[in-house]
Amino acid sequence: MKKVSLFLIAAVAATSVSLFTSCDGNEGNNGEEQVITGILVNENITENTTWETGNVYVLGGRIAVVDGVTLTIEPGVIVKGQAGTNVNATALLVARGATINAVGTADLPIIFTSVADEIEPEDLEAGNFTSPNLDPDINGLWGGVIVLGKAKISASNDNDEDISEIQIEGIPTSDPNGLYGGSLDTDNSGILKYISIRHGGANIGSGNEINGLSLGGVGSGTTIENIEVVANQDDGIEWFGGTVNVKNVVVWNVGDDGIDTDQSWAGTLDNFFVITPAGHAFELDGPEGSYEAGHTIKNGTVITSEFDEENELVRSTKDLINVDDNSIVALENIYFIGVIDGQKVNRVTAAGVSFTGITIDVPADSLSNHVNGDVPAEITAGGSPVATAAGLGWTWAAQAGKLQ
Repeated sequence: MKKVSLFLIAAVAATSVSLFTSCDGNEGNNGEEQVITGILVNENITENTTWETGNVYVLGGRIAVVDGVTLTIEPGVIVKGQAGTNVNATALLVARGATINAVGTADLPIIFTSVADEIEPEDLEAGNFTSPNLDPDINGLWGGVIVLGKAKISASNDNDEDISEIQIEGIPTSDPNGLYGGSLDTDNSGILKYISIRHGGANIGSGNEINGLSLGGVGSGTTIENIEVVANQDDGIEWFGGTVNVKNVVVWNVGDDGIDTDQSWAGTLDNFFVITPAGHAFELDGPEGSYEAGHTIKNGTVITSEFDEENELVRSTKDLINVDDNSIVALENIYFIGVIDGQKVNRVTAAGVSFTGITIDVPADSLSNHVNGDVPAEITAGGSPVATAAGLGWTWAAQAGKLQ
């Protein structure tokens, strides 16, 4: 039987609702008709709005919270993106000057996922935070979450001239809400806490996908902590300049890089797990303009390969750490486990890159096989897990046993 989706449609800030039904041609797990209730959001958010606990909100397209407006998302809210690619890719975009206050809890996280995901508020209330029907490696079903701000970035135009603002990748240049960057390093875009973002990364063009969480020019006044990204088609989290600090992060099964930094992000990532990204564990690029600033990535555990019960390789990562000659980053207390042949720290000669307490769980006599060049004294064999899983039990990865 066909799955039937039933949505309560509400225009943003409207006081009335109407009903409709749609059939997507799929069946539920038991072949029976399934009804999904939700509130369809198909216009930009242009006045202060609250998405309330116990509700499912469905993104009908690329939805922007516009300059000067605050979107509040209460604990336990589920946001589901409809399918779409190219200019029709769905996403929640927090524009420069807008504010998002999405504050979940360990007992009631906020979930961003696809309409194909059958997770409902009742699951969250029962403490079940995993998808009931989608595997944790299914990606590209919708877009992602994008937060933009007014902090400094390092960017240039086609004439190699410095520019202070630029369009975020994944958003068509025709959308003015996609601009980010400026000069206000203390800019405040709001709060993101206890957020899980799943099954996203839809293509908008060749080689141009939406990250799980994109942070463009986000300032240090913004609070971002306790974030999970699962099965995004592109990167897990990507920073484009800005000064925001982020802590307590899980990135699992993404289709490209686990952690990606660009345009002289000047913040800190503290306490994180990166689990089997298909790209590099870290893609850490240098400045793109004359403005130069560095960031710190510390206290992390990286699982670079996954094997099945027969010890057959299921998933693996490319490079362990990939940097440019002009990258500026301090890497501190990071442990790599599950390392296999071909996985390397690709460059150790970049003057602006420093290593402190980097351990790779391989025999000492094979350590040099995993470093491209002379092995720095602060990259050693062996080691033990570094990141703290306490407090991350609410994540899908933890409930699936991936943080053990």
